[in-house]
Amino acid sequence: MILTCTKNDLIEGLNISSKAISNRTSMPILECLFLECNNNEFVLMGNDLEIGIISKVKANIKENGKIAINSKIFSEIIKKLPDKEIYIEADDKNVVIIKCDMSEYKIAGQKGDEYPKPNTIEKNNGFTIFQSELKDMIRQTLFSVAVEESKPILTGELIEINEGFINIVAIDGYRISYRKSMVESKDNIKIVVPGKTMNEIIKILSSDLEKKVTLYFDKNHILFDLDDSIVISRLLEGEFLSYKPIFTDNYNTKVKVKRIEFLSGLERASLISSITKKEPVKLEIEENKIIIKSNTVLGSAYEEVDIQKEGEVLKMAFNPKYLIDALKVIDDEYINIHFTSALSPCIIVPLDSDDYKYLVLPVRAND
Repeated sequence: MILTCTKNDLIEGLNISSKAISNRTSMPILECLFLECNNNEFVLMGNDLEIGIISKVKANIKENGKIAINSKIFSEIIKKLPDKEIYIEADDKNVVIIKCDMSEYKIAGQKGDEYPKPNTIEKNNGFTIFQSELKDMIRQTLFSVAVEESKPILTGELIEINEGFINIVAIDGYRISYRKSMVESKDNIKIVVPGKTMNEIIKILSSDLEKKVTLYFDKNHILFDLDDSIVISRLLEGEFLSYKPIFTDNYNTKVKVKRIEFLSGLERASLISSITKKEPVKLEIEENKIIIKSNTVLGSAYEEVDIQKEGEVLKMAFNPKYLIDALKVIDDEYINIHFTSALSPCIIVPLDSDDYKYLVLPVRAND
């Protein structure tokens, strides 16, 4: 294998493909990047057996071939080279030669044939969406993915397509995050993608409003095709929680509030509660304001936020983090919050659409 390429192009490919390199593995080859020149194409690939990421790099290919090389060593060398053309060669003894300007390195590699390849997916079932839209949908739900693996299916995000709409849903047992958008697809799809995969794909997706990504899937895997990069991941097995009945339209109190003012008040009040092992904050919903209180052995906090209220006055308590996480990712200036009772979940929704819903369970608190 012999090629030349620019440092910037190579680093861009490294930054993407190395996201799938395993830090802890009993298989040393999984600590390697796979490099291949074939059919006038230079690709880098990382694979930890759960997620594989392939990145295409612009290069002048002089000889085809493939090699596996320790990802950390290779990346560190490339990053510290001068900003000039880089020459890479892999010889028949699996030695990788790297030259740039007056620098030259020789690094022992491993046979490319020994590197495990991600599962291939037939590009039959699929749909296309703008990268920026998918990125926002993941950003606005990912924080609700379960961390504990007592219910493995909840460590992933549900991707659901039905009647031209895509829903992404995350549940951790204390809250539900839901985002909805339009998509050009007539298929009915229901798959659960690991949270780890979604966490990596959001780093790769572009915010460019013109770029698109196509998602393909089969029974066990999903493929994200971003033109210059491909991400392949396993899917989670099992039945995702039936979340739709939980989002009830019934409520006894509805509050319209300026999002940033409510968020700021919660963040300030939570400074007291978070120090004492996340004591809850208390909300008192009155005729024209929400009072936010926090009382601990360290002190107390009191905040007032103007609201427009319909329905009953109410007192509740919440883990402030769960409300803050939702409020941070919403882009709207004003939101509605629906309450039913002191011990029932609250639901955060837009003023005049159903593009998102956030459900948060309250906690019991001593008066």
